Amino acid sequence: MNSNELTEIIVKAADDKHANNIKVLDISELSIVADYFVIMDASSTRQVGAIVDEIQDKIEENGGSVGHIEGKKDSSWILMDVNDVIVHVFLNEERDFYNLEKLWADAKEVDTAKWIEA
Repeated sequence: MNSNELTEIIVKAADDKHANNIKVLDISELSIVADYFVIMDASSTRQVGAIVDEIQDKIEENGGSVGHIEGKKDSSWILMDVNDVIVHVFLNEERDFYNLEKLWADAKEVDTAKWIEA
């Protein structure tokens, strides 16, 4: 599974669990760490954990695997290392504080409209 397919699975899984403000940044030309950052937030730590679980389940259902998860289920920020995709699931306030979109402002934003249900 390539990083584009993986990113689509991640976005759809996050949307299924009602993640807020899902953004995908193409960092492939800016960093060797990954091709994409997927950034989202949730309104409670319970929802953060549910989103992470759903993403992991959908990746595994499609034959992939999650390399590493940093943070615990009740954390305000959980980072998932999924091959060439890094997923950040924040509690609302934490996302505002760290503002990764500003830090990676040179990255191109990927249009996810076709993956997210209205």
